[in-house]
Amino acid sequence: MEKIEPFDAGSIDIAGDDAVRPFAVDGLDVRGRAIQMGPALSALLARHDYPLPVSKLLGEAIVLAVLLGSSLKFDGQFLLQTQTDGPVDMLVVDYRTPGNIRAYARFDKERVAAMEEAGSMKPELLLGTGILAMTIDQGEFSSRYQGIVKLDGASLEEVAHAYFAQSEQIPTVVRLAVAEMMTREDGGAAHSWRAGGMMVQFLPQAGSGVAHRDLPGGDVPDGHETEAEDDDAWAEATSLVSTVQDHELIDPEVPAERLLYRLFHERGVRVYDSMPVRDQCSCSRDRISGVLRGFSAEEITDSIEGGEIAVTCEFCGAKYSFEPQEFLGEG
Repeated sequence: MEKIEPFDAGSIDIAGDDAVRPFAVDGLDVRGRAIQMGPALSALLARHDYPLPVSKLLGEAIVLAVLLGSSLKFDGQFLLQTQTDGPVDMLVVDYRTPGNIRAYARFDKERVAAMEEAGSMKPELLLGTGILAMTIDQGEFSSRYQGIVKLDGASLEEVAHAYFAQSEQIPTVVRLAVAEMMTREDGGAAHSWRAGGMMVQFLPQAGSGVAHRDLPGGDVPDGHETEAEDDDAWAEATSLVSTVQDHELIDPEVPAERLLYRLFHERGVRVYDSMPVRDQCSCSRDRISGVLRGFSAEEITDSIEGGEIAVTCEFCGAKYSFEPQEFLGEG
């Protein structure tokens, strides 16, 4: 762990894009993670022909999933998924240790186009009403944990706060920002995406009664309040984080370390080794073949088109082709 002294880009390793930077502010009893995403985010969003508002919404979900999933202390999977009645009725972000990410959005083209024409493209309107589920999977020999929060007209940032507020764990504040970038390249315009995020949690060493956990546990009983809610240190931390502007979160000239120093230098901020994030799908021919082997003969027959079974991964777009005879007569 390294303390950030008066900021000098040459005095500390900069995590750069697509790397989570854990940090601690001992003077305020807070821990957190910050990230800026660039190439990996652009690759994830460019793979599908999403309207710009859908790309931005999925980008926010990706950053949120990375901030949460990167806290896992074991090999496993963190899955963030929405199911709603909005124009974007499903967002899925799959984070697998040690930093592999894939993502997908399902949306109604006509409804999204109508909202664009009407000029009402707020994220909460795109999402509509439904649920957001966060699932932690440690593998086949461990039980899965799933937490669910309602989506009822709030942004993903607000939903994240609601999720932590109703769980029996740590007071948390989350900031998310995503922006489309246009740059000049070889005499023309190049399109890309940038995003940034920060999650700060109150983790006092003693006396607060706040449990230390990798991610949220069960719900807090009605009327229960943690001691941390009135703590001066937490009030100061949240006040500082509230001053962060969206452009600071995404600006490549303001790396995460510089932003952390801006916020917390009076209290002293320490950073841990950064963790890379990669655009990496987990699909494979063997994995899909295993799924098909669980189909009945009737389901296999119904899946045949043009004499073959064709499967396209919704996340990365990879296409797989199988001979029906591989599966007929085996189950």
